[in-house]
Amino acid sequence: MDNEHTWDERLRIKTMGRDDSNADAYRYPYEPTPYSVLERLVDSGLIGSEDVVLDYGCGKGRVDFFLSAQAGAKTIGIEYDEHIYQGAMENQKCGVSGARAEFVLARAESYEVPPQVNRCYFFNPFSAEILHKVMARIIESHYEHPREIFLFFYYPSEEYISYLMTVDELDFYDEIECDDLFEGKDIRERILIFSLPSGYAYL
Repeated sequence: MDNEHTWDERLRIKTMGRDDSNADAYRYPYEPTPYSVLERLVDSGLIGSEDVVLDYGCGKGRVDFFLSAQAGAKTIGIEYDEHIYQGAMENQKCGVSGARAEFVLARAESYEVPPQVNRCYFFNPFSAEILHKVMARIIESHYEHPREIFLFFYYPSEEYISYLMTVDELDFYDEIECDDLFEGKDIRERILIFSLPSGYAYL
């Protein structure tokens, strides 16, 4: 049995497959992050039991259940597609560490980032235009409740990277290479990590 099925069974959830039934030019299809990438993210040591992870475009909750079970983190998954959101809610009923995973049916750009959130995860859930609005929400929360926030971008597009490099408040922190996990050499197979420093001085 492959790694994807093994982890789904171990976590007692169903997150396989792709769903583009409600995708459009701004909100992209549901496609779960490969478990091998999530294993590498946990191995980085940047997410632990004291952290609260906001998962943008959480889909059926794979990232949330994995990080709750394997890193002990509390997670909040945001999903705009009600059909896919229901999949996350079904998984929560029997998923391992489901009590540490919360799911919210909302549009990312209108969701107010809770002050306890200090980690954010993205797997290209929406367009760069929406990312601009989401970043404004994150920065607003950071301004109102200063703390260090790490942002993780798996398989980032050129549009994402170009925009993120222009955000004054963000510092590039590191990257986690993932191209060795798959056949071929895809330079997008990585997790880019940015931070909002706790001591950032807003003018």
